[in-house]
Amino acid sequence: MTLTGRLDPRSGWRAAQCPIARALDVVHNRSAFLILREAFYGTTRFDDFGARVGISESVAAARLKDLVAAGLLEQQPYRDPGERTRQEYRLTEMGADFLPVLAAMMQWGERWLGPARVRMQHHDCGGDVRAEVRCASGHELTPGDIDLVLDTPDSARS
Repeated sequence: MTLTGRLDPRSGWRAAQCPIARALDVVHNRSAFLILREAFYGTTRFDDFGARVGISESVAAARLKDLVAAGLLEQQPYRDPGERTRQEYRLTEMGADFLPVLAAMMQWGERWLGPARVRMQHHDCGGDVRAEVRCASGHELTPGDIDLVLDTPDSARS
């Protein structure tokens, strides 16, 4: 059984051009992933991110700053009665597009590392949310079904 697809051609290709490497440059550590998880769960306030992720205020501040600078989160001012104006953090369109990554990690972790205490569920029908790899034509794929193809300026995407 072949577990991976054909991963050539790689001539003229460098890791710096890899979208996976570039994505890891943005979300490169555990606390960044978990802050994004919390943003999907509805967390918006600085103190809540640190408490729910289990990180110090300085680490929370650094990760939130990085995620805002990268465009995954945006700051919006809010003010509780009698308090000073503060910033809350909300997912941007770029951040919302990270959902399949988190869903896939959750699914993988539950399968291989043990059951989760929470699960993602579609609020309309109650079905569990699943991450899947499909081609543009809708076929479900395994690693053995995938080839890497070097894009050229004149190549067309399907």
